[in-house]
Formats: sequence, structure tokens, C-alpha cells
Amino acid sequence: MIKNAYALMKARGVGGLLREVYQRVLPYRLRYYPQCKSAFESRTGLELGGPSSAFGPRGCIPVYSVAARIDNCNFGNKTVWEGDLTEGENFVFNKDKPPGRQYVTEASSLPAIKDAEYDFVLSSHCIEHLANPLQGLSEWIRVLKQDGVLVLLVPHKDGTFDHRRPVTAMKHLIQDFDARTTEHDMTHLEEILELHDLSQDPGAGTLEQFRERSKLNFDNRCLHQHVFDTRLAVEVVDHMRLQILAVEPFQPCHIAIVAKKVGRDQPVDNARFTGASSGPAWQSPFPSDRLSEQA
Repeated sequence: MIKNAYALMKARGVGGLLREVYQRVLPYRLRYYPQCKSAFESRTGLELGGPSSAFGPRGCIPVYSVAARIDNCNFGNKTVWEGDLTEGENFVFNKDKPPGRQYVTEASSLPAIKDAEYDFVLSSHCIEHLANPLQGLSEWIRVLKQDGVLVLLVPHKDGTFDHRRPVTAMKHLIQDFDARTTEHDMTHLEEILELHDLSQDPGAGTLEQFRERSKLNFDNRCLHQHVFDTRLAVEVVDHMRLQILAVEPFQPCHIAIVAKKVGRDQPVDNARFTGASSGPAWQSPFPSDRLSEQA
């Protein structure tokens, strides 16, 4: 614990350490959670890349404690975050409830799951690891029931080791989708090696160790393929024709978006979140969001 605290203080300074302690003692709770809680109560969902503390009892949106069942998807039988995994009814999201099913498959390809299977879909700090985020979202939406809810947690560049990197352009994400880009893609490797802030990523080791790990990204999926600020995260969800219900950026590095799947013949109007008519209906603690608003 002391070693971890020292590494965090070295990476983020005393202020960063104090913010982390504050978050652990008084964790952030999504302001919109009371309005959307019924979307999870006694219902069935799918999580991509879990389990995540964000959805646990002390998390920003504590879905695990109210859901009837949650299945999970991870890309391989061994991950940096969860260790060894096997397919089957073994995903423990709540010790007081039967486990959900663990799928071992790409987050952007869910062939074993039929259309409109789930009441909700959860994703915490997963989409930035995908080489083709729009393809991933298209699958998550496919398995979501009409009027089902997507909860998307995305890391904001300002609070992570990506803070030196440029925000990915929406045009680029669309090009990846149109080109059917796969997880073998290494387009962003040079940029990552040049601009990744190793001082904020103690687990990555030296630059040479980080370089070697990054070359094996298909096996470990540690790279942040794409970089998000709040505006890009909102633009991506709007592009996928989801009705946004809430957008909440919060420290130390999170963008939370809650959105609903609507029918093809139903209109989607996210103007108040994109700021198309006036300022967006969210406030951000992150400097680059405020700077882009002023620009």
C-alpha cells in the first residue's frame, strides 16, 4: 500500500495523491443515477471488460447491487487486469447473486449473443482500447433492447498519461469503421511512444519496456488506441444515434455518458449535449474542455 501511494505521489504529485484518497473515502456518485436506477433494477445486462469498481457498491453508478444478472466480455483467456479467464457461468458481479456468463471474445464482435438480448450495457474504460470504437459500439447497441440503456465511462485525456496527445478526430473514427479496422492495427504506435507520459503510468516501466509491451498490443491490449475529451465522447454517442440522457465529466479522469437506444423511426435530439444550439448541458472540471469551449 505504501509503495502504491509513493508511486502515485511520484506520478501525480501530492495533490494527485490527496485527490485519490478523497475519491476512495468519498467516492463520486453520478448525479443522474437516481433517474436511471430503474433501468438496472432486477434487469439483465452485459459489461464489456469488467468487473469494474465503477459499477460496484461504492462506484459512481452502482449497478452490481441492483441488477438481476450481468454477463461479461473480455478479449482473451488472460488479461493484464483480470488474470486467467474461462468461458462459462463464472462472472461474479455480486457475491449475493448467481454469477453471470463470462464470454471470451472481442468487444467489437459478439457473435454468440443474439440481437436485443440485454436491458443495459456497461463499459468502463474499454472503448479507448479498441482500434475500431464505432464497430464496438455498433455491436453493443445491437445486443441492447429498444429503450435499453448504455452506460459509457471514458477516460478524459487531461487526467491520464494521454494528456500530451491530441484528441482523436471524429473523421478518423469513421474512417476506421468504414475500413473495418481490426485489433491488429498499430496506426497510433509512433504517436503513443512519443507522447505517452510514463511518469503517470508507473506500471509501464522504462521507455524500452513500454515500447516492447506496446509492440505486443494484440496480446495485451494495454494501448489507448484513441484519445477522448468530453466533446468527442458526446459526438461518438450522438453519431451512433443514441439518445443521450446525461453527460457528467468528473475527476480524476472520467467522462460518464448515459444514453438510450431508440427505434429506427424515432427521432434523436442531442443538441443540448453537443452544444449545437448553445453551450452544452454539462460542465467540465477538465482544462482542455474549457479551452475548446472558449475557442
